[in-house]
Amino acid sequence: MWTRRDFLSRAGAVSAATVASLRPDGLARAAAAATAVADRSPLEVAADESYWREIQQAFTLDRTLINLNNGYTCPSPRVVHEALKRYLDISNQAPIYYMWNLLEPNVESVRRNLAAEAGCDLEELAITRNASEALQICQLGIDLKAGDEVLTTNQDYGRMLDTWDQRVRRDGITVKKLSFPVPSPNLDDLKTLFERWIPPKTKVIHFCHITNLTGQIFPVRDISRLARARGIQTIVDGAHAFGHFPFKVRDLECDYYGTSLHKWLLAPVGTGFLYVRRENIEKLWPLTPANASRTKDIRKFEEVGTHPAANHNAIAEALAFHQAIGIERKSARLRYLKDRWARRLEKQPGVKILTSFDPNQSWGLANISLEGMDVSKVYDHLWSKYRIIVAPIKHAEYSGLRVTPNIYSTLEEVDTFSGAIEELLKKPASLTSDGRAFQD
Repeated sequence: MWTRRDFLSRAGAVSAATVASLRPDGLARAAAAATAVADRSPLEVAADESYWREIQQAFTLDRTLINLNNGYTCPSPRVVHEALKRYLDISNQAPIYYMWNLLEPNVESVRRNLAAEAGCDLEELAITRNASEALQICQLGIDLKAGDEVLTTNQDYGRMLDTWDQRVRRDGITVKKLSFPVPSPNLDDLKTLFERWIPPKTKVIHFCHITNLTGQIFPVRDISRLARARGIQTIVDGAHAFGHFPFKVRDLECDYYGTSLHKWLLAPVGTGFLYVRRENIEKLWPLTPANASRTKDIRKFEEVGTHPAANHNAIAEALAFHQAIGIERKSARLRYLKDRWARRLEKQPGVKILTSFDPNQSWGLANISLEGMDVSKVYDHLWSKYRIIVAPIKHAEYSGLRVTPNIYSTLEEVDTFSGAIEELLKKPASLTSDGRAFQD
């Protein structure tokens, strides 16, 4: 019988990725795989299935279904999920001691590492439970009075639009929602749209870094600069941006930025962060009241009462896993997967990709529109026949399927989706007479 040493010696030059495959630690596998491709460009690695197979092995998944709705939330790698469970087990021994006294203080290490990755000062970053909470802190915490105006779009996230609508009812402010085409012709058009329609009493511009509906990316820095020149504050919804594609918050020049970490960073469900430009911290009211002594402290936005330390502490493992892959490789892979299915299907009659292929305007999230088809019925069909999960999007101005593979997704899974849509398009009638999606 060969020993492991015999096998490796007889195998000759063995890549670091192959050695890593013998290890149970997903973080070590990711780091070793990265070492093996360190001399290759992110675009080359994006198409290297051997490399991504190593990354895929870091997840515990149900491969009997195809999850292409990672825009909702993503499964965490084993190393992250095990950390979450470990911290919960430790906490449960005696929460007042283990959770509050031992684990909770370690959130400062998480803050430091997150701030370094995000590109901001650690005293400008609050850890939240999701992007909605982060953004609502800003939406409800900025002083506004009757007659003040807020400029946003009609494609911003529904919960955030609902929040502004509540302020309209409660405080008498005015909210203007801009419409824009999907996909947008270019980034300059989006900047010009805001510049042209800024109402005279505008106090806040609220917009997405990348929309959750079609994956349209906005020129955040340009819009932030035109707002600042007019004394207007900017709130940026980055729910789908952080951990998805490379950027630094400081380079965006916005006033407030909120994101979820259980999406593209692969952190535990119920994690996010809020960036507040330092000079704005004191004047922004927290969502949950904090002691007056914390008026200038970013931590005042974390005063949510008793909460588990496990979720936010396990962000550290998610960040380590993310960095072991590298944002350049990761984002290149996400775009590669999007382009694989979108480029294949755009050629089909009746198909419109509602997401730009311009690399400055999109990454891994895209939306496909099928002419004459009810996307809810298509969603049901994909699930019932293929066990494919996507997100049906119905907007007042368009409808389509949002498709969001992630780094654990295989080419076979993406191709199964493409094949399912092609098969659907071959049918002269997409629905049966009783309105149900047809099934073979």
